[in-house]
Amino acid sequence: MKHRELFSNLVTLPPIFLRLDGRTFHRIAEFWNLERPFDARFADAMARVSARLIIESGLSPDLAYSFSDEINLYFSRLPFNGRVEKLDSVCASFAASALTIEMKSPQPVSFDARIIHVTPELACEYLIQRQGEAWRNHLNAYCQYVMIKEGMSRKESAAFLKGRSSQEMHELAFARGINLAHTPEWQRRGILVEKRIYTIKGYNPKLERVVESPRSEVVIDRNLPVFASPEGRALLSSLLRSP
Repeated sequence: MKHRELFSNLVTLPPIFLRLDGRTFHRIAEFWNLERPFDARFADAMARVSARLIIESGLSPDLAYSFSDEINLYFSRLPFNGRVEKLDSVCASFAASALTIEMKSPQPVSFDARIIHVTPELACEYLIQRQGEAWRNHLNAYCQYVMIKEGMSRKESAAFLKGRSSQEMHELAFARGINLAHTPEWQRRGILVEKRIYTIKGYNPKLERVVESPRSEVVIDRNLPVFASPEGRALLSSLLRSP
């Protein structure tokens, strides 16, 4: 029956993004009783899941960018010889089990996964686009929150906000005492998780001299610049390596 595994040899080439999206997370959010419009405990858990994907999964993505219920993993080198089924299934299953652990949840969760082909240049534009989506998610979350507080249902608030511009939503929230430009940066711009390499010096008794050794650490950055700004583009260029 091996010949019926039609997609098992489908492969991709680096660099890629692999995007994980939470499946029916609006239901799990209610089960977990998450704070609206943003829950810091959940955001921290997603950041730790991103860190686990980098250092514990054996997949070794270069970095992760997370907001809401999604995680974007950048790979300049691919495990499993680039096999798409393996990449999607292992990343999604690892993320789901890691989040279940981080949230100490008796309720299982699931992610779907998709692969986006990029070049190092397009990788920068991809993250700019995803951060733009983080900003739109932030606007919608706050505006839906205030509409529900005023008596609308979730469905009614979604219909009320549909098609409104960013400026209209900004003014809607401001009229109700919320300045969306002053909310926490991680809510507006997302969270970046990266592995940094540094060197330490130490005395090697065998060589009888001081030597330098590489070490790595995972850094979670909750205070990101706007990726489309010169500062943000410079940051992304320094992180997105060629394969």
